Amino acid sequence: MEDEVIYQKAELTSGVLGKMFFWMFMGLLATGIIAWYAYSSGFVLNLNFTLLAILELAVVIIFSLAFRKLSATVVTFLYFVYAIINGFTMSVIFYAFELKSIVTLFFVTAGMFGVLAFIGANTNRDLTRFGNILIIGLFAGLIISIINLIFRNPMIDTIVDWAILAIFLGITIYDVNKIKNLDEYGIMEPEKLYIYGAMEVYLDFINIFIRLLSIFGKARND
Repeated sequence: MEDEVIYQKAELTSGVLGKMFFWMFMGLLATGIIAWYAYSSGFVLNLNFTLLAILELAVVIIFSLAFRKLSATVVTFLYFVYAIINGFTMSVIFYAFELKSIVTLFFVTAGMFGVLAFIGANTNRDLTRFGNILIIGLFAGLIISIINLIFRNPMIDTIVDWAILAIFLGITIYDVNKIKNLDEYGIMEPEKLYIYGAMEVYLDFINIFIRLLSIFGKARND
């Protein structure tokens, strides 16, 4: 009987994680399509990136603070709004880096993400403390990046890029594990949980990709 309960829990969790990764993929697809459209059409040249940054921040704040009060439909809508806005923001990478480099590093990111997600989904360790340390490290890295906008030291930028990349590798494991635990303990309704998780792992994927581009991306010469 106990084995049957454990099996049912594992089956339910795998279902939530499967939906989470599916919606993450759909968000990435939306971002990619919008990014390519904005670049290929030249629409990116008319964008106000300050406004886009404010809109992205507003969506994230609403998503985070009002998540439990909103319906699953509204939560899903906000997720795709963010993915689309981020697509316009991401369109600039096609001007900065060679297409071959972008595609290659995207698949490298996908491979790394797959390994990290597998670890997060299968570990039974309590990663709460681990996650708290990573979040503190992330904020420290972002503060250093902002300060370095004044000093413009390339070596500091490189160190911070590597540090934040390492942090997001860890955060990916933590986030997947967190979603698994939230589902197993029934802390959040499944129809919202996988969208919440999709948003988190979407952000993890994008940040790993951006850092890999910053470190290894081949810049365009034209």
